[in-house]
Amino acid sequence: MAAADQSREPALTRQRQVVLDVVRAGDAHPTAGEVFEDARKLMPAISFATVYNSLRYLKEAGLVREVASFGKSPSRYDSETARHDHAICSACGTLVDFDLPGTVELIRSAARASRFKPESVHLTLVGLCPGCRERE
Repeated sequence: MAAADQSREPALTRQRQVVLDVVRAGDAHPTAGEVFEDARKLMPAISFATVYNSLRYLKEAGLVREVASFGKSPSRYDSETARHDHAICSACGTLVDFDLPGTVELIRSAARASRFKPESVHLTLVGLCPGCRERE
C-alpha cells in the first residue's frame, strides 16, 4: 500500500497493527487462527480474543476484507480491499484472487434483474483447484 494511503488509516493500537501486519504479510488469505499463530510470533502475549476483535475492527475500518466461509471452512481475511473476486477449492480450501473482465457488466445485469442498487458484489467461484483435480 502506498504511503499516502497509509496516512489515511486510523491510528491503531500495537495489537491491531500487529494483526494488520500479519494479514498484509502475504497473499495467503489467513484464517483468524492462522493470524493468531503468526501474531504470537511477533507479540507472544497477544490473545486469540484480541486477534479476533482486532480483525473485526480492521474489517469495519475497511483495512481488511473478510472472505466468507463455505461449508465448514472458517472465514479468511484479505488485505486487498479493492473489488476483486475469489476462487476457492471445495476439497482443500485453497483460495486465490482473480479479476474477471466481464464483472462490471455482470453486476449491471444482476442489478437490473433484481432491481437492487448494488453496494458490493463479490464473485466467488467454488470448485476444484488444479492440484485437487490432478489427484482425482
